[in-house]
Amino acid sequence: MRDLKGKVAVVTGGASGIGEAMVHAFAEVGMQVVVADIEAKKAEEVADRYARLGSRCLGIRVDVTDPESVQALADRCYAELGAVHVLCNNAGVLLMGPQADMIAGDWRWTFDVNVMGVALGLEHFLPRMRAQGGPAHVVNTSSVTGLRGASGTFIYSATKAAVLSMSESLREELAGTPIGVSVVLPSDIRSQIVASQRNRPVQTGREYKQSVDPDVAAKHGIDARDVGIRVREGILRDEFYIFTLPARVAPSQRATIEGRARELLTALEAGQLPE
Repeated sequence: MRDLKGKVAVVTGGASGIGEAMVHAFAEVGMQVVVADIEAKKAEEVADRYARLGSRCLGIRVDVTDPESVQALADRCYAELGAVHVLCNNAGVLLMGPQADMIAGDWRWTFDVNVMGVALGLEHFLPRMRAQGGPAHVVNTSSVTGLRGASGTFIYSATKAAVLSMSESLREELAGTPIGVSVVLPSDIRSQIVASQRNRPVQTGREYKQSVDPDVAAKHGIDARDVGIRVREGILRDEFYIFTLPARVAPSQRATIEGRARELLTALEAGQLPE
């Protein structure tokens, strides 16, 4: 996409963290933005805040794990705004701690939000985006842990690897169409994601005791605002992989990625069978 002014963006998980940063970045260039979040009041507050920049912003409650809720979101977006040009499947949750402490409910909840939330967003928005014609863009939020799992983020890393793979497949499927695809690979961002169990359904089991203090995590890392700007730039440049690494973290992440690539290539060569 070459111009975002006047276009419509939908951001799930838009009421805080990276989602709110995307909302801000879009609103300041004149986009109409739907702030979709499970916390309705916060979604409305964020929408009101960025509407002051002169853009139309709507705060709408959505539960990305509920097909009817996501369909209702899509129905309202198209009824009130007529089109959706940028879809950001961003809503996510995080559990941190050793795998030995996890239960099945931890897996279900995290996969429902982080993976099925993306799948439902694509199911209910992408066909309409294709039918409306013209340039559009899908942005899925993964993580650098999706490239290589990290200790303490066992389930989260698995979900983000799934989102990365889904995004790579989607890019191939949409090649040659006016719809671009980006996958965001953030790391070390100041946000409230560690406190995401505040919205955890009781039927998924007991609340997990995180190994990281949410208040400490919210003050650590780079400003999410920088991520929002990078996403906006990535859409305009039609970038697929969008990294948002602080300088102090980037060298170690590069080493991690290069290390995995070397291991894969070595294993590939070792696994070649004779003709």
